[in-house]
Amino acid sequence: MALKAYDLTGRTAFVTGAAGGIGRACAVLLARAGAEVRCADRDEQGLHETATLIKDEGGTARPHHLDVTDPAGLQQAVESCERLDVMAAVAGIMHSSPVLETRDEDLDRVLGVNFKGVLYACQAAARHMIARQVRGSIVTMASGAVDTGGPGLLCYGASKAAVVQLTKTLATEVGPHGIRVNAVAPGWVRTPMTQRHGEAQAHTEALMARRSPLGRVGEPEDVAHAVLHLASDASSFTTGQILRPNGGVAMPW
Repeated sequence: MALKAYDLTGRTAFVTGAAGGIGRACAVLLARAGAEVRCADRDEQGLHETATLIKDEGGTARPHHLDVTDPAGLQQAVESCERLDVMAAVAGIMHSSPVLETRDEDLDRVLGVNFKGVLYACQAAARHMIARQVRGSIVTMASGAVDTGGPGLLCYGASKAAVVQLTKTLATEVGPHGIRVNAVAPGWVRTPMTQRHGEAQAHTEALMARRSPLGRVGEPEDVAHAVLHLASDASSFTTGQILRPNGGVAMPW
């Protein structure tokens, strides 16, 4: 019975940021659980690679080349689904700058993707689910950065803190429709996005591994399993919550 609760056969899941990293891992795992997966990203090549991975494993995937900062395009893609059961709003970007050097354009860019992009995905999914009376699940992507401050984290941390507030607020508003809304707040995860930071990334990764009781940093699949749990019937009485797959690192900095 426990395994049956994770079976998504006959359901449709929409994953933003699906071209790589955590988003790709989520799309692949949701497909393995039986869902038809709609993969969305602005990286067209990575998007099609994810769809191919799913199809090669016998799953069903449809790519949507779009930018999550475009609410009309996102809404149109969601409306193309006959039925939507799961929204995993994973798309996000990283940015680091000292508070005293943070520019308006930095804040606007990070909030535009990490907060507004999640907001638009949530809005599109909730509208679709309510109109079709689907008791679905919306999963947002927060971060361990919401639990503490750290050098350079203003834009990124603020955007993820806003996602937490969105998650908790939306959960109260759509709960009466049978829709659950939860967030995943990962610790440090080894992804193509974090790998771009060279020596700084290597230093941070080593530090996070030392601080974890498990002695390692996260992999995209670690986060994907948390998303699957919140997307499935195994968490049918869970809403407005923040799940933290962080290797036990309570204070990242």
